[in-house]
Amino acid sequence: MTLRVRTTKGAASPAAPRGIVAAGPPTGTGRLESVGLGPFELDDGTTLPGLTVAYRHDGPPPREAPQVLVIHALTGSADAAGDWWEPLIGPGRALDTDRVGVVAANLLGGRYGSTGPTSIDPRTGRSYGATFPAVSTRDQARAQWLLLDVLGIDRLDLVVGGSLGGMVALEVALARPDAVQTVMPIAAPAATGPMAVAWNHIQVSLIDRLGLDGLALARQLAMTTYRSEADFDDRFGRSVEPDGRPSIVSYLDHQGRKLVERFDPLTYRVLAGAMDRHDIGAGWGGLDRAFGRLAGGGTRLIGVGIADDILYGPRQVLELVDGAIEVGVEAHYRQIDSTKGHDAFLVEWDQLTVLVREALVARRLPARMPLRHVDGDGDDAT
Repeated sequence: MTLRVRTTKGAASPAAPRGIVAAGPPTGTGRLESVGLGPFELDDGTTLPGLTVAYRHDGPPPREAPQVLVIHALTGSADAAGDWWEPLIGPGRALDTDRVGVVAANLLGGRYGSTGPTSIDPRTGRSYGATFPAVSTRDQARAQWLLLDVLGIDRLDLVVGGSLGGMVALEVALARPDAVQTVMPIAAPAATGPMAVAWNHIQVSLIDRLGLDGLALARQLAMTTYRSEADFDDRFGRSVEPDGRPSIVSYLDHQGRKLVERFDPLTYRVLAGAMDRHDIGAGWGGLDRAFGRLAGGGTRLIGVGIADDILYGPRQVLELVDGAIEVGVEAHYRQIDSTKGHDAFLVEWDQLTVLVREALVARRLPARMPLRHVDGDGDDAT
């Protein structure tokens, strides 16, 4: 995946003369842009000398229509409308860009235009590489808000994302609960559990020991957590390729090679670390106080679980929703029924269309019940 971004100085631009409205970074272009946002202090006290964020905005600008923030998963990009969520974004689709503005930004620490390990450190003139600091999902959420401020977006009707994107979506809502009408994390928990941390540990260890070969193996291991046993049985069974390899092995090798061609081992390490440290209760005095922020701000929570997800399954999402309900949040659980496992949020377009349209409805939702439809197919990955 090769992304070209246009660069705008954004926050670093000089103030406009009095009486003249300064033109900020563009919205509604449907193309990838990049904006410099100045120095950025991380939660651990480390300061990045300069933060650049790549983004794409489709649809009407904030002064003309409601705005939606879409957040990508582990190896995604800002190009939601042209790539990984394209079936959901555009005229007449679930995120109808004739009616709402849709913004997606590459996460802090990412690979596709935002500041991360492959970016140039202005203090040395070389890429950050292994010196890039650890980041948290809260850091990534604050970077999203910094971009939104520069774009003139001060309120969001919906913040939605899957997996890592869902974790960051929760932190976006917690940062400014009075500015977010609905947050919809898909296949994302309140805090990352030990099984997911264990899988990430093995993946990162492979990268540390084997570099690019380790990245390929890490991706192969990850793919076994993104799909389900039923999906692999249906697609591969006991089939064998002409070269004698089991078809599932050929598939995993292919997925590993594809990621090596488009991604970076150190970026993978940074983003996996952010997922490992995800805990919305940290820094707010525990989960109840974190949920209390959502209740106080009037933010509605729609937690979406995925059947057969072995990474962040329905039980973890239900715990998120139930915990929010206990402290007064208007919270609801919905479920995607699929044999695709964790990756269903990148595959099940019919079900996602229903869910996203429902989330954009301002009125109070019906009783908390799983939403069940079955459709869709595909071969994208988190």
